[in-house]
Amino acid sequence: DLDYEKVESWLARILELDPIGQYPLLMAAQVYGQVSDEPKQRQMVEFVHRQFYADPNRRWPWLAHAAIIAKHRLHDLPLARRYAAAIQRHARAPEVPLWARQMEIFILEDMNELETARIMIGGYLQSGRVKDAAELKFLDQRLKELEARLPARKNESK
Repeated sequence: DLDYEKVESWLARILELDPIGQYPLLMAAQVYGQVSDEPKQRQMVEFVHRQFYADPNRRWPWLAHAAIIAKHRLHDLPLARRYAAAIQRHARAPEVPLWARQMEIFILEDMNELETARIMIGGYLQSGRVKDAAELKFLDQRLKELEARLPARKNESK
């Protein structure tokens, strides 16, 4: 029964007063964004998305959560991809975990955009940004699985 326009303005005002604070984004993503009213869910994840750009290296967890809401609750893969792409492009601090920056790849797979996902994984592998041996092995294996699933690649190997 809450007026979500007011809720959003309260949350925005709190962030204005305390830009380092994470509580308003936590509330938007995990409390107000979990209601069973889809327009209200969308309003809250969009709020998180807009606020993300003010401090991407600190606010990425909330946008990652919004991407999960978009994928699993709203069943909106393009929206989930948009949020994941924003993390990948703007959350560049070393402490942002690789899984968060790679969310877009897995959403692309869910969208059956296999060639784009393959290119992105290849880019990660060639960039030198991935240092962890287990992560390199995981990405390499994922790349091989994607290549096997691509129709043109299946025909080339026959």
